[in-house]
Amino acid sequence: MKILHTADWHVGKVLKGRSRVDEHRAVLRELVGAAREHDVDAVIVAGDLFDTSAPTPEAQSLVLPALMALREDGRDVVVLAGNHDSPQLFDVYRPVLGALGMQVVGSFQRSPLSFRARSGEEVRLAVLPFLSHRYVVRAAEVLTGTAAEHNRDYAARMGELIAALTAGFEQDTVNLVATHGTLPGGRFGGGEREAQSIFSYYFEPAAFPPSTQYAALGHLHRRQQLPGPCPIWYSGSPIAVDFGEEGNTPGALLVDVSPGRPAVVTELAFAAARRLRTVKGTLDQLEELEVGDDWVKVVVEERPRVGLADDVRDLLPGAIDVSLDERFKPVHAVRQSGTATRSPRELFREYLDATGRHDDRVADLFDRLYDEVSD
Repeated sequence: MKILHTADWHVGKVLKGRSRVDEHRAVLRELVGAAREHDVDAVIVAGDLFDTSAPTPEAQSLVLPALMALREDGRDVVVLAGNHDSPQLFDVYRPVLGALGMQVVGSFQRSPLSFRARSGEEVRLAVLPFLSHRYVVRAAEVLTGTAAEHNRDYAARMGELIAALTAGFEQDTVNLVATHGTLPGGRFGGGEREAQSIFSYYFEPAAFPPSTQYAALGHLHRRQQLPGPCPIWYSGSPIAVDFGEEGNTPGALLVDVSPGRPAVVTELAFAAARRLRTVKGTLDQLEELEVGDDWVKVVVEERPRVGLADDVRDLLPGAIDVSLDERFKPVHAVRQSGTATRSPRELFREYLDATGRHDDRVADLFDRLYDEVSD
């Protein structure tokens, strides 16, 4: 059977105040076109369909029709929640999309999915949506012990959950795992949520049993394979989410798999979204650049003056982030006195430093709790 593996759409993402609705519409159209062109039997969307846990109606109006288009011609479509998604919203979608033949997993389910693929194979699919540290390791345990112990607890318990879900894998079935999380050794794309990608959220590739023909992962935005007891792949994002990802090649994965044999994976590159670029130079040098319709982050190598950013945008209409090279920044501008420009994480760390209580474990715990309440 043939599977299209995709993840990390981040529909609703705004880039420096600029809407990317048209880009996402084009990217999802390209994804649906790939499913049709390669006549895939199933589609796995491994989390982070939305950029926020409270997606706008506009974002939902892009995602839901795309899912229905992927379902055309009897394809099996499996969708799981990522760390940016709302499990509760996905659980609301589940009965509605389930009536259309799609399987949506927002919260942890105790049993794997079982279905007969359009191509005739019996499929066992273990699905783990993103699981928070608080969910996997009980809150009381997080407040005791060391950070290293917490990390081991998270990894060990994720392994236990995967082992329980894959216990029914058989030799004559296509055995798949789909999850949203971080494996050690994975290369970050640049736009991932930091506090939910640190070591306390890692689990090991050894958690996937050798009986697995393919492990479909989401969360890291760079498309890549990781070593392990079975083929383990991140599909990457089909769109560069932020400027940290300008070196990535957006796309998806085409997976050819049959019972008892490791999957064969083909990388698909997408080009519908606008390219993200960082450029540097003086105004004269910037004037010589050809950037087309790229989104551009500009580092200006000139002394600051009133209207400099406007001059840059006149030269490069796609410039959405204009800053000065460090060499030309006024010394007094390096340190900001107000608190409005600093994030809660920065303010908390400053408080720890000021009171002589700095502890990396406490700071990391604050990051986790802050992400829990802000999702």
